[in-house]
Amino acid sequence: MKNIIYSLVFFIVLTGSGCKRISDNDSAVVEYSNNITEAKSFGLYHENNISQMTVLQPWANASDKDAKNYVFYKDIKDVPSHYRDATLIQIPVKKVVVTSTTHIPSIDVLGKVNSIVGFPGLDYISTPAVRKRIEEGKIVELGQSEALNVESILALEPDVVVVSAMDGNNAAIQLIEKSGIPVIYDGDWTEQTPLGKAEWVKLFGVLFDEQAKAEQLFATIEKEYNQVLKQLEGVKEQPTVMSGAMYQDVWYLPQGGSWVAKYFADVKTNYLWKDSDGTGSAALSFEQVLDKGKDAMYWINPAQFESLEEMKKANPHYGEFSAFKNKKIYSLTSRKGATGGSLFFELGPNRPDLVLKDLVSVFHPELLPNYQPTFILQLK
Repeated sequence: MKNIIYSLVFFIVLTGSGCKRISDNDSAVVEYSNNITEAKSFGLYHENNISQMTVLQPWANASDKDAKNYVFYKDIKDVPSHYRDATLIQIPVKKVVVTSTTHIPSIDVLGKVNSIVGFPGLDYISTPAVRKRIEEGKIVELGQSEALNVESILALEPDVVVVSAMDGNNAAIQLIEKSGIPVIYDGDWTEQTPLGKAEWVKLFGVLFDEQAKAEQLFATIEKEYNQVLKQLEGVKEQPTVMSGAMYQDVWYLPQGGSWVAKYFADVKTNYLWKDSDGTGSAALSFEQVLDKGKDAMYWINPAQFESLEEMKKANPHYGEFSAFKNKKIYSLTSRKGATGGSLFFELGPNRPDLVLKDLVSVFHPELLPNYQPTFILQLK
């Protein structure tokens, strides 16, 4: 899913549940989550010479029957007959098509960018190593993630296509599946927690037969995140925070159960909508937000806006908020790559430790002296 789409659904999150082994009959079903510690939307299990994975949330509001089952193998002889209903994928894969910028950093850190042969919306990619391959003409433009160029994908003959789907009715994806090319539904964006999103690097670890490396990468990120949480334990004062902005006549902001609200809680702030129910976005009127957030000390992620002047031009009433008057408005999404893609939308989900540190540098700068933010910018 490309950056422009994420800018509209920035706060959407989904609830996951436990995973099950694939089997021929219910009596043999066994619960597992051996290799997954934070993510709720998928489970990964290694057995002898194969790995199996279940994606419980391939898209928003997916039901149990929508779960996707995969078996990864090196030699087909190692695949037991009771896995015949799963999607079988031989590893390590050599050529991949991916459809979301969130897939790119996982492939990059595993040292496999040369495997990427196609992507929809090349200008949204910011990772330097991948941009180099794009400039060399080694990655094919595939149109839009919602309307993939199936003919181009078939011509590329990838070993696998990794998709981020809004639902199960994408005609292009269905055609690719019918062609015999394996399609993996990556549900990283449905995760409710920052670390849950980052753990999807383990999917790519399996695809490239780099499981140990992926495990270590995630363990390092998890350790860094938890170390910052440890630093925050002694924080007493929690500044008030608001978020979001108007889109047409509606103000969208993250609900209390969203992963954005999780960041606000972890960084020891008082997010004014922390008690709202839901894991996605709340749709409110301007008056409702002004009534509650007028005196908020900070305003984080004012939608697509990148300057105070731009905000005031779009809606003069933004100036009524204390955070606007005091110039305490910050955006995580304003830093751009060489062709305009948002660094946060690409790298942020993979590096929650850096996002958390960025937020600490705003709310509690004394804890990270001389820190240089990766994503966050103060609007001028």
